[in-house]
Amino acid sequence: MNTNEEKFYKLPDLPYGYDALVPYMSEDQLQLHHKKHHQGYVDGTNKTFKKLEKARDENVDLDMKSTLKDLSFNIGGYLLHSLFWNNLAPANDGVGKPNGILIDAINDEFGSFERFQKEFTEIALGVEGSGWAALAYCKCTKRPLLMQIEKHNVNVYPAFKMLLVLDVWEHSYYIDYKNDRGKYVDAFWKIVNWKKVEERLERIIK
Repeated sequence: MNTNEEKFYKLPDLPYGYDALVPYMSEDQLQLHHKKHHQGYVDGTNKTFKKLEKARDENVDLDMKSTLKDLSFNIGGYLLHSLFWNNLAPANDGVGKPNGILIDAINDEFGSFERFQKEFTEIALGVEGSGWAALAYCKCTKRPLLMQIEKHNVNVYPAFKMLLVLDVWEHSYYIDYKNDRGKYVDAFWKIVNWKKVEERLERIIK
């Protein structure tokens, strides 16, 4: 079985420097989150791929339920973090509100940007334990919808494309904000890259 490097995940580079999100996210926090935690999901995914390949090569049985649960968890972590880095921007670039078709979609669904921001913040603060808040888009109804994701792979609307995600695992903020998730969520709104979020929506609705 082919085990070349192209078949395995790699940690993606950040689209900005580790100090670019200061003061809303410190260099130490961002480095730890990216190099340790995101790297951990890369390593976990590749470990499971290799475990599956070895079992298939040697024609031995695996606990498939447990193995695929691990794979789903780590791939979910890899993909969500990859989205997360790209919907953040240095404060000078990320300040403001969405424009164009994105603000039109938000206003149509939520009534106003302020109402959307309030609901998104509420679901981010309300995640039980570790998880994510996300804004997704349903192509069938042409509606943006909020999702509260537990861990990495529970309560996801299948096939809905994600526009904006916020990691609320404690590893994403504990250096800067200790256990104060509220301050972290408030800071998040200062560094959202609305241009990237709008570009994602444009690709979906084409």
